Order: sequence, then C-alpha cells, then structure tokens
Amino acid sequence: MNNRIAVVPGSFDPPTLGHLDVIRRAASLYDQLHVLVVHNPGKEAMLPIAQRLTLLEQSVADAGIEGDIVVASWSMGLLVDYATDVGAGVLVKGIRSQVDVAYETPMAIVNRHLAHVETVFLLPDPAHAMVSSSLVRQVAALGGDVSPFVPPPVARFLDTGSREN
Repeated sequence: MNNRIAVVPGSFDPPTLGHLDVIRRAASLYDQLHVLVVHNPGKEAMLPIAQRLTLLEQSVADAGIEGDIVVASWSMGLLVDYATDVGAGVLVKGIRSQVDVAYETPMAIVNRHLAHVETVFLLPDPAHAMVSSSLVRQVAALGGDVSPFVPPPVARFLDTGSREN
C-alpha cells in the first residue's frame, strides 16, 4: 500500500463546502486522492449515488481543486477493501466535533487492524465547522436557502427542484 494515495470516504448527501474544504486540503497532501461515495445503510439518502457522484465531480471542478482526484462509489464490502484495491494506505476523515472523534476513532482502530490502513483526521475550517449534510437536507426540505453551505453546482441542483424523490 502507498501512503501517498488516500481515500476520502463519505455519504456526500449532498456535498457541502466542508466536504470540499477537506478534499482540497487532502489533495494537497497526497499524490492521488479517491473521493469515495459510500452507501450508509443507517441513513436514508436524499440523493441517489449517481447524482452525488455527478455533483461531486462538478463541485471539485468548479472549485478548481487541483491534483489527481478520482471520484468513485463503493457499496459492497469494507471500506478498507476499496483502499487496498486502489493501493491507498490512508483514509482521510473530516471531523467537526468531539462527537465525530468518538464515532470515528473505533472505526480507525479497526481499519488499521484489518488492513494496516491509517486514518488521518482533518479539522474543519471554522466557517464550515457546524455544517453537515443532514442539516443541509433539513434546510432544503423546508425550502430554505442552502447556498451558503454547499458548492454552487449543488445549490443550483437543489434550487431547481430536480432531485429525485
């Protein structure tokens, strides 16, 4: 495995400015970055995975994030299986609070045990520290303006009302 290849996993439902902040900073740290849309069976998705992939690709391009970035999805098997398949030695996770640390730490330990894949936690830009996809979904569902919290391609998509229900 290569520690210069990293995976940034998430549900990205929808992608937020906080996600882009983590992607931008991780892209500057690693030679290749896999931004991986993962299916979370514990969450009911607002957007289908194909739409999240498209929005992520558009958002990364629109933000001018440079680097070798692969946007992909994974819905079967362990996250470390994907990392191993692509030769990644690192998972990059954005954490906003102690709650995120408590949730992510056991997974990081198990992932290291299962596949010798390390986890790197990136703290958020303070401007995005309290924004989550679930908050954005809630605001959007109630007709609120989500443009301060999401990349322009996501704001345009959500504003058009064209998302699948």
